[in-house]
Amino acid sequence: MADSIRQHTEIEAARLEHRLSDIGWGLLFMLTGLVWMIPADRVPPGTWLFGVAAALIGMNVVRYLRHVAVSGFSLFLGGMALLAAFGAQWRVDLPLLAILLVVIGASLVAKPLLTRTA
Repeated sequence: MADSIRQHTEIEAARLEHRLSDIGWGLLFMLTGLVWMIPADRVPPGTWLFGVAAALIGMNVVRYLRHVAVSGFSLFLGGMALLAAFGAQWRVDLPLLAILLVVIGASLVAKPLLTRTA
């Protein structure tokens, strides 16, 4: 009985994950199309990046609230998009590649230090 309940829960989680993924991709395509339809001189700097950040971070918030595994990769990309959007809005040329390399390096260093060994 417990196995069938767990299996049913896993199937529902997989369906929800698939639905959230479809919704996220749909939002990104709609956002891109809408931004492209508006004349470039009327779109504030960083608009598309803010939208991407909102979609990626928002989808992870929904995952968290629905008790589905949060995607660290899309959360990270959403954070980078948000950082780039603020940089575009403030007209600051942020060294995103350098920031990305520092974050990746720090995570590679921290993981072995924070992982327990037997």
